[in-house]
This record gives sequence, structure tokens and C-alpha cells, in this order.
Amino acid sequence: MSEKLEIRNKADIDRSLPLISIIGRPNVGKSTLFNRLIGERRAITDPTPGVTRDPIPARYLLGNHPVTLVDSGGVKLDKEGLDFAVSEKSLSLIEISDLILFVLECTDLTGEDMMLIDELRPYSEKVILVVNKVDDVSRNDLVWNYFSYGYQRVVGISAAHGLGFEELEDTMLGMLNLERLEEPEEPERIKLAILGKPNTGKSTLTNLLTGRDISIVSEIAGTTRDVMRGTFEYKGTDYTVLDTAGIRRKSKVEEDVEYYSVNRAIKTIDEADVVLLMVDIKEGLAEQDKKIASLIVRRGKGIVLVLNKVDLLANVPNQVEAIKDRVRFLFPILSFAPMVTISALESDGVAKMLDTVWAVWKQLNKRIDTAELNEALKEWTSTYEIPRASDGYFKILYGTQVSTTPVRFLLFVNRIKDFPETYLQYIKNQLRKEMGFANIPIEINLRERRRNPSLRDKGPSQDELDAKRIVKRSTSSSRSKGITNKPGGKARLGKERERAEKIVRNRKQRKGK
Repeated sequence: MSEKLEIRNKADIDRSLPLISIIGRPNVGKSTLFNRLIGERRAITDPTPGVTRDPIPARYLLGNHPVTLVDSGGVKLDKEGLDFAVSEKSLSLIEISDLILFVLECTDLTGEDMMLIDELRPYSEKVILVVNKVDDVSRNDLVWNYFSYGYQRVVGISAAHGLGFEELEDTMLGMLNLERLEEPEEPERIKLAILGKPNTGKSTLTNLLTGRDISIVSEIAGTTRDVMRGTFEYKGTDYTVLDTAGIRRKSKVEEDVEYYSVNRAIKTIDEADVVLLMVDIKEGLAEQDKKIASLIVRRGKGIVLVLNKVDLLANVPNQVEAIKDRVRFLFPILSFAPMVTISALESDGVAKMLDTVWAVWKQLNKRIDTAELNEALKEWTSTYEIPRASDGYFKILYGTQVSTTPVRFLLFVNRIKDFPETYLQYIKNQLRKEMGFANIPIEINLRERRRNPSLRDKGPSQDELDAKRIVKRSTSSSRSKGITNKPGGKARLGKERERAEKIVRNRKQRKGK
């Protein structure tokens, strides 16, 4: 029987902080405003209407006060299908928000705008009517027309060019009774990204972990486009979970919006500490999953293979173990990665998955003392010596761990050229086996230790220097007399050099006595 899942849901929208929602019809610049306020390109912006579907929350510092800012999907008049689900989710924010940024366009009002004007009027005390696309001074006068709709606070901005934002932030601070503060420290938490092909259950798992429907779940592949964020607490540890768009093969990516979604999902790897690679257990791993895994490994991130939809398997003995063995066989690059089976729909196996995530995160942050590492290297190299090359031997002089998350080691060797890759793999296996890095990617770099001439290379001896001086003096004397240009001159110069070398040998013999 699997362990009971006990998650303290903090939800995607942190209600412990003031909640600011951005509401409006499609294509009025809500996502551009959102990205400008939080200072990063988190929401996808595209001229195509309806790009944003799920509410996208972010922790935003308003005058250095932490608040929760939410970018919502565009509200449409349609009362059916996916557009209706998006509108309903956006309108549900109105009631719970402490402040609403109602975005309109300065040059155009539509039926959807008028519907929202009426819908938000009962909440006018917490609404700022944000008139967007005031891109130059010739449009400033257009803002005054919007006071006629009965809202006290009207601010003209250009989200694309950053105009009017100081007035907007001052208005928000005043409505929330806040004053500007010094910048606070960010709390530390585990960042967990969920990646995989479309329809593997990523959004279902995200909603389970956060306790809210932060991602729209649909049988339509590609429903999730933005990177959805949520937070939760499990066994006293805070987590941020990032639900990404399903990553497809390039030939399947046709829309510009989906192209940006896929790239955003790949960039999420860099932001995450641990990545859950979601796989439909009935379909198994595909070549695309292997490419995703390679990206994760190259970036040194923790990875947990999550075989989802185990509830759909027939009750065949050892079927799950057979699937796991096949995955290990087909994808040796993931030989170190832990593998868990879950049913996100029935919350089965999710507790074990989170325990595995925590264990992987601990390994990513583990650091080995340099003295301990070198003692182990000495033992490993004596147990299994480095294979010799035809032109000499290899030696590991010493090593050190240079970083955590990702875990990297640096080995100083006598020579890098043709250093056996198989031996580096042996060292990597020993680090995993004996140093507690069993389930994470490890990177080992080599550096050739060059001898310092001032400290170790003695250079030419005094006798050699004297010999060079004698030869140089003899050569200069001969050349000045023009001897080298006469018949037999070069032979004479060679004899002078021989005499100089003989003087050096005699000095060495006398010193030996």
C-alpha cells in the first residue's frame, strides 16, 4: 500500500499576500503588462488573440512589498468550448482579488470590453482602469474619454514601451495602503519542473500538488502554453512547481505560439532544481523524451522519471518491472535517474515521488571535503590503475569538488591528451557509489597541472651556462676575426665548441670527486 499523500496546499495563488489580477479581453496587452511589472518574459506575448489560457501567477515586488500578480486569459463572449473555460477561470479572480488592473485599449472598444465594464462596475473600489497602448503624446487625450465609464482611477500606459508605470505603481501602492520599502530577501525553496510530451498528465499532477486547478486539463493536446507556477509544502519543505507545455518534435510544432511554448519549457530546465520527466506508462519513452533527458543531464539538473497512468495498466504480474527494465535498456543515459510509477488522477504513488525528489535535491546540494575526496581517489586509483598509453602513463594528482547544483568535480592530471574516457566513467561510478551521488548527473573536468619553472624546473645548470658562454665567446671572437669565412673556418669553430664541452665535462668530474 502506497504512503498517504499529505500535502499542505499553498496553491498557485498565494492568498497570504495582496492579490492583484490583470483582467481584460484578448489582445489588449495584459501579458505585456504582466511581463513588464515582474521584470521578465514569463507570459507568452503574441498578436494571436487568446494565447494566454491559464491564469499565470507570479511573486511581484510592488515598492518592495511582496504581492501576488496574476495574468489571466482573455475574456470572450463565447459561452462554450475552451474559450468559455478560459473566460470562467479569468472571471473567478474578480471576487478574490484585492486589486484589479482592468486593461482596455485606448483606440478601440469591443463588445467584450463593454461586457467587462458592466461586470466590474460593482467592484470599482478595487479597480484601476488601465488604458494601454498610449504609445505617444498624441494619444494622451484619448485617456480622458475613459473617465466617462464611472471608474475613479484611470491610468494611461504603454506596456510595450514602459510609459506610465510610475503613476500606475503609485496608484497601486495607495490603494493597498503600502509605502516603498528596502528590498527583502527571497525565501529558498525547491523548484520542481514537470516536462514531457503532450497529454502525459503534467497538468493533472500540477493541480494535484497545488490543490487548485491552475492548469486547464483537456484531452486537446497543447492546451497548456505558458509555464504555470504553483506552490505547496510537503513534509516541512516548500516547493515551487512549474508545469510546462508538452514538448513535441519540431516537425509537429507549427504555430508560432507553440514554438515559443516549447522554447519556454526548455528554458525552464535552467530555472528548476529537479525535473520530473513525465511519461505515459502505456506509451513508454519515445525518442523525444531521450532528447529532453539529454538536455536535463547536460545542465546537471536532478531528474526523476515519472511513469504516469499506472491505473490504466492491466493487472498482469511483473508488468511494471518489465516496463522499467525496458526503459533502462533503451535509455542508458538515464541509468542513474530514479524511476517511480504514479497515477496523478488517483494520487497514487505521488508521496513516494516527492520523497524521491527531496532525496535527489539533497544529493545536488551535497559537498565533499577535498581531503576526503583525495583520500578516496588514492584508494580508487590504487585498486584499479589508469591504463597506460603507448607514449607514457596517466596520473591523477589530486581533485576537488568545484560546485553543487550542478555537481561538478575538477581533477588535476599529469596529461589530458587521450586520457581514458572509460576511467573517468569508473571515477564517476565510484563517486556515485561511495560518496552519496547515486541519483544525479555528475560532471568531471580535467586540468593539466603545468609545472611552475620558478618553483620546480631548475633550468640549465651553472656548468651548462658556462659552456654556452665559452662557445658564444669563441664564436664571436672567430667571427670578428673573419675566421669563419676562411677555408676551414667552420671546422675550427666546431673544435672550439668541442673544447668548451670538454671543459664542462672536466668540471663535472672534479665535482664528482
